[in-house]
Amino acid sequence: MKNLKKLIIITGPSGVGKGTVVKQLLDSKKDIWLSISATTRNPRMGEKDGVNYYFISDEKFKDMVDKKEFLEWAQFAGNYYGTPLSTVNEKIESGFIVLLEIEVEGAKQIKEKFPEALSIFLLPPSDEELEKRIRNRGTEKEEAIKMRLRRAKYEIASSDRFDFVLTNYHVDETVKRIFEIIKS
Repeated sequence: MKNLKKLIIITGPSGVGKGTVVKQLLDSKKDIWLSISATTRNPRMGEKDGVNYYFISDEKFKDMVDKKEFLEWAQFAGNYYGTPLSTVNEKIESGFIVLLEIEVEGAKQIKEKFPEALSIFLLPPSDEELEKRIRNRGTEKEEAIKMRLRRAKYEIASSDRFDFVLTNYHVDETVKRIFEIIKS
């Protein structure tokens, strides 16, 4: 992969606000492209195939893994997630900054393979706020919420492995700080 300075990883625990931060980044700057991940999970209400994710079967996902067609991939909350390599390369070669909004395990894989990629870990303001954000989604059952909260503790403990760690108190402030990091 060429020009890894144009590859930016945004990660953090589920519910930290990655999607909201990324949406505002994309709305603010036109030369940033959000990589679309493939997943085996079912779409949430309002999600569209090829826009939010590429929703694929377990069989297709495993075939892509075997063919080494992912920049990274991980299993999370019983489903597989991965970043298709071909589209990332195409966008970087076209002059875009490629933003990866991915789970912590996938972000670790990319940092190990491509240490030059810029990585930003988002922290929640508190454990209580994180739980509130996850519950307010209204998309998951109690056991899945508990699993995400347990997983968040593990992920937060690994935040020191990333280039920058930002607490997402307010989206506007977080986005401003990310733009400052990109410029530097």
